[in-house]
Amino acid sequence: MDSSIDFFAIGDIVTEPFIRLKEASVHCTIDNERCEICMRWGDKIPYDHFVLVPAVGNASNAAVAAARLGLKSVLRAYIGEDRYGEDCLAVLKAEGVDTTFMVKDPSRPSNYHYVLWYETERTILVRHENYDYRLPHIPADTKWLYLSSLADNSLPYHQQIAEWLAQNPNVKLAFQPGTFQMKLGIDALKGIYERTELFVCNKEEAERILGKEPTDDKKVLLDALHALGPKIVIITDDRKGAYARSADGAYWYVPMYPDARAPFERTGAGDAFASSVTAALATGLPLEQALLWGPINAMSVVQEVGAQKGLLTRAQLEDYLAKAPHEYKLSPL
Repeated sequence: MDSSIDFFAIGDIVTEPFIRLKEASVHCTIDNERCEICMRWGDKIPYDHFVLVPAVGNASNAAVAAARLGLKSVLRAYIGEDRYGEDCLAVLKAEGVDTTFMVKDPSRPSNYHYVLWYETERTILVRHENYDYRLPHIPADTKWLYLSSLADNSLPYHQQIAEWLAQNPNVKLAFQPGTFQMKLGIDALKGIYERTELFVCNKEEAERILGKEPTDDKKVLLDALHALGPKIVIITDDRKGAYARSADGAYWYVPMYPDARAPFERTGAGDAFASSVTAALATGLPLEQALLWGPINAMSVVQEVGAQKGLLTRAQLEDYLAKAPHEYKLSPL
């Protein structure tokens, strides 16, 4: 029996109350590239309701997505010895995610964010606890490591991960950077970028990482990120679809999966896309097929509150793929 781990996710896990706002306004630039949510200052703002969602966060969402898609999935994350930590563990176990590598920290609380949910979009107030991150003994026959959002004190942790990857060249790395990882900068995470097999971010994040002004030239962004080390680079662009550069230099465009329903709540679409593509690659599918998995799970996730409820099983995802309209296909960029 194969005891190897298909998908080993590393990142923070959080609990998020989704607070459904009733009174707010959104102001965007003329090209809708930059938007801000506005509420009355110094006032009491009524809200409609809230939904408490445990065990989320980029890496946790990815681990659950991989488990639902049939992979042997593991999460390495830190929690406090509190009810939120216990709730997180319960969700992971129910989803079939291996929690052997989870750590309880008696000195710090579990991560807790706040999600301001207005119309179909959300703004998240984040605070990552500064846990004493340490790399566990990861089995050498692990197939994919999936690295995502960690706190701003995690540079030594990233260095440990880079050193472990250097010693285990057969393990492939998927890197979906979080807010603080982008703030750490390219130079600080040079070893991670150079070891990355698959890199996924959205267009605004790509521009932020590279220090570039907004551009519609996706090839420029893909090439610049590839030059940092990642073999495969994917940039998502919200409703416009996603763009990819393969390891052999081919450029691809994949549209959103067609859905007549309007999105209900968009949290987790990027995580669903990135983890589904990674999971497809981990099962042995080529990139051209893996790219078609991402938009399907992203489409499903935005029909539910939170980043995990709408995640699909492999059978469900392949059913959507089999029923996809003719226009849902890759095209050269």
